[in-house]
Amino acid sequence: MVLPEPESQVAKTLPDAWDHTGQPANRSTTGGWTSAAMILGVEACERLTTLGIAVNLVTYLTGTMHLGNAHAANDVTNFMGTSFMAPPILCLLGGFVADTFLGRYLTIAIFTVVQAAGVTILTISTAIPSLQPPKCTQTGTSCIPATDIQLTVLYLALYLTALGTGGLKSSVSGFGSDQFDESDKAEKAQMTAFFSWFFFFISIGSLAAVTVLVYIQDNLGRRWGYGIVASSIGVGLVVFLSGTRWYRFKKLAGSPLTQIASVFVAAWRKRHLELPLDPCALFDVQIGEDDGKVKQKLPHSKQFRFLDKGAIKDSENSSEVLKLNKWILSTSTDVEEVKMVITMVPIWATTIMFWTIYAQMTTFSVSQATTMDRHIGKSFLIPAASLTVFFVGSILLTVPVYDRVIIPLAKRFLKHPQGLSPLQRIGIGLVMSTLAMVSAALTEIKRLRVAQSHGVVNDPSKVVPLSVFWLAPQFFFVGSGEAFTYIGQLDFFLRECPKGMKTMSTGMFLSTLSLGFFFSSLLVTIVHKVTGDRDPWLADNLNQGKLYNFYWLLTILSVLNFGLYLIGARWYVYREHRLSEKSVELEQE
Repeated sequence: MVLPEPESQVAKTLPDAWDHTGQPANRSTTGGWTSAAMILGVEACERLTTLGIAVNLVTYLTGTMHLGNAHAANDVTNFMGTSFMAPPILCLLGGFVADTFLGRYLTIAIFTVVQAAGVTILTISTAIPSLQPPKCTQTGTSCIPATDIQLTVLYLALYLTALGTGGLKSSVSGFGSDQFDESDKAEKAQMTAFFSWFFFFISIGSLAAVTVLVYIQDNLGRRWGYGIVASSIGVGLVVFLSGTRWYRFKKLAGSPLTQIASVFVAAWRKRHLELPLDPCALFDVQIGEDDGKVKQKLPHSKQFRFLDKGAIKDSENSSEVLKLNKWILSTSTDVEEVKMVITMVPIWATTIMFWTIYAQMTTFSVSQATTMDRHIGKSFLIPAASLTVFFVGSILLTVPVYDRVIIPLAKRFLKHPQGLSPLQRIGIGLVMSTLAMVSAALTEIKRLRVAQSHGVVNDPSKVVPLSVFWLAPQFFFVGSGEAFTYIGQLDFFLRECPKGMKTMSTGMFLSTLSLGFFFSSLLVTIVHKVTGDRDPWLADNLNQGKLYNFYWLLTILSVLNFGLYLIGARWYVYREHRLSEKSVELEQE
């Protein structure tokens, strides 16, 4: 017979968390800031690694591997897209991979090893001369492109790194939040602080990548720069594993895709049945009855009513059917949660365009910078990729301005408790990204005019006598826009995604980043194929191309996308408004 634990012992342990030995986690010896700090360390190393490769990759592909600008740009955006595609895949399919089979701890450990292996191969490929094509002649007219073997090794390294990055991102923030108990007020406050420090460490890693690391790559060599990031992610892995005895481990739920699929299947099975006039006749359960999951009962909505058929309880279904087979009978709450996800799709789709524009800042904008005067004074030469420091600078500037200026003004005039709603913040970010493309197009037109007037059009090795700081506005607009869009998206998806489907929120958010990069690759491919070699927009020699037309195309697409976004935002109803309207209806009854 097993005796119950004393109350003092129960209070010291967590009911839903375990330590590394499988015993109930002790509050005093597990979790908290000790374990969270080690998780923050591996995230900072991941950011340093990923951004340290991505922001300066286009110059390596064009300058060392001798690929064309369009080809190089697509390689960079595909690399970044893959990095951000794995997180939503692992989050959306988490019940099948990370949540069910591995768990967050093993997911982080395994994919950090994968990332370290990728960066190590990349470092080796830059150190062995035979894995790179010979240097161009002095005139720059005879450049032998990389061979298939050289590109195979390079792509193997890049996509192993991207896969590792994606797997790491899918679990690191969630595992960090697992170290705090939401039922405890003190630990819940610490969890809020953890996410602030999480964003801070990402910014620190980004700042180090676009300044120190890029400078080392350009002046000491790629093998030194990539060697540093390989060592960094190795150190991050050691730090992470060393905290094993202090971590709290939690059992995670299955994939939300199962719930969505089961609701559609149940509705399809009963497509011939008539919907009841009273929504109260639809099947539902009491809070806490649904397999032990804590759910918030949602009021019935009139949107997508065909899904309500999944909750029709006919004569063949008993109250036990739900527990046996949800593919036959869904709860009304499950149906409403799926409806909420569907209404979020237009917002999700129209935010992809922002990240398509963001992708240009790490590709063509860097290529522009390589042709311009990057000197400060007479001696110091700014690395082209280091212009992305304006991202970090504009974010660090925008966030306090938003907190100290915009929020008080918005509270006063818009009467919104948070200043600006998530959808309003996203909208501002989309507008700023459009302005970035206008600025980029105008700057490119000026750069080409200066190149023509100084006779450097036909010689890409010569510097266009125009300060690289002319590019600063486009970086600033996108960086400030990111501060609004990123925070707005994160707030929107975390707040609006149903409580029973929280693993989907991170996946939906990160998938917009991934699809934005892939859409950029698609656009570049189409434009490069359509404009051809006779009158190319995206020429290998930017001085002979029409990059400004590509920027104008993105501007037009952004304006059209913003119009669709306004329609979707106007149509969307916040969850809290639905709940409050239902409460008013009940009071009136």
